[in-house]
Order: sequence, then structure tokens, then C-alpha cells
Amino acid sequence: MNIVVNEELKAYIEPLTPDEHDALERSILTEGCRDALVLWGDVLVDGHNRYGICQKHGLPFQTVQNPRFQSMEDVHLWMIDQHLGRRSVSDFQRGVLALRKREIMAERKARAATATDTAEATPTADVPEAAAALPAPDPLSSREAIAKAARLSSSQVVMIEKIQKQAAPELVAAVKSGTISINAAAAVATLPAEEQVAAAVAGKDELKQAAKRVRELNKRKPREEAPSDDKAHAETAAGAEGNTDELHALRQRVAELTAENTELRRQVAQLQAALPADSTPF
Repeated sequence: MNIVVNEELKAYIEPLTPDEHDALERSILTEGCRDALVLWGDVLVDGHNRYGICQKHGLPFQTVQNPRFQSMEDVHLWMIDQHLGRRSVSDFQRGVLALRKREIMAERKARAATATDTAEATPTADVPEAAAALPAPDPLSSREAIAKAARLSSSQVVMIEKIQKQAAPELVAAVKSGTISINAAAAVATLPAEEQVAAAVAGKDELKQAAKRVRELNKRKPREEAPSDDKAHAETAAGAEGNTDELHALRQRVAELTAENTELRRQVAQLQAALPADSTPF
């Protein structure tokens, strides 16, 4: 059997770590290759690690065709869905896969809209539909839908998006290896690239300290800064608030003193009423 290994497909999903690969190899050597390799024609779609191990040791394996694939996009979406359902995939990688699925579906939607516009402007023709085409994937039109597909919270999806857009490769590698959490990595990703790299190279403790510094700085910023466009207005408002607060405090103090004076007058009146009529005031 001629099996074609497409390097792009092989690298499409995050590869196994050395420990995971060793564990899979031990399992196949002990129990054989239990799961069939998935093919699209001659192209290997799922089972690259199993195929490599079986080839290395001369072990037999089964294959199964998936005739419903109509394009490489179908293959990518199927691969993503398969890995989203696997418990061994990390939270970060599930988030990356769900976001990747959203991109594919957004591109498909844009092409479909263009095709519809073209069809409306062109005389209709009988075009046979592919009966074996894959069903339309679930839409991922919102961050909540992406989070649900990846079994994450919406805030985790936001952080993974930030890491993808801003993190240096060394920081991304640290997240994938579990050296730093998604939350901490999102904080470190806001630093200049050279600082991210330095922290990642220094290791776990320095990454934690970098994340802590960023969080502390963000806590101070709202108190130290006002939006630049409204700076003059903010200063004026702050001054007005300060004057108002001072006036209010003065009025409150006057009221307190007035009340004390009234009470003293009442006490003096009581003392005078208690004195004998013929007594001489001192």
C-alpha cells in the first residue's frame, strides 16, 4: 500500500512531546496498533505517529478511507474536531485549534457569499452536488461559541488570542510546555519582545516574576493616568471635586460647632435655673 505523508498535514496539529511519543511506542509494541489510520485517497490524515512507529518496528496496521473529504479544508476541520475531543490535548492547544477552526469557517462564509452574489448575476445551470460532502460544521460566530467548542472560559479564549498575536515564540513554547500558565503568559505577552524572550530563557521563576510585575503595573495605571484626550477636563473636574469636598467638609464642621454651642447654652440655662433666687452669680 502506497501511503503519502503530507508534511503540512503532519505539522498541522501540535506534535507529541518526547514522553508522549515514548508512551505511545510502548503501547503499540505491547498491544499492537489498535486504531486504524485514516486516509484520504493515498494521503495519511490521522495516525502519523502510529504509522511511523509501525514502520520503524515492522508492525502491521489497519487503514480506513474517509470518502466524505472534498477539500483540504474538510481535512483540516475534521482533524481539528478530532483533537478538540481528546482529553490529552492541553487547554492552550484546544483554544488555538478552536480559533483556527473559526478562521477556516469565516473564510468559507466569505467565499459562499461571493459565490451567491456571482450566482445571482449569472444564469442558473444544473450543477450536481457532492452527495458525500461533509456536513456543515457548527458555527463559531461568537467568543462564547469558541469557548464552548474548546471547553474553556471566554476569558481564556481572550488570553489565548492575545498570546497568539503578541507573544514571542519563546513565550509560546513555554506555554505549550506547561512552564507558564495561560493567564501569566497573557500578561507577559504585553511586554516588549526582548523582555519576553529574556524571561522565557531565564525559566519558570522569572516568567512568574515578569507576570507579577505586569499585573502590579496594571493595577497602578488607573490611579496614575487619565486618558490623554481628556487630560485638561479631568484636571478641571478633579479640582472642582476637590473644592466641593472642601466646602462640604467646612459646612459639616460649622454644623457640628453650632450643635455643640447650642448644647452648651442649654446646660448653662439648666445650671442657672437650679441656683437659689438670692444667690449671686460668680
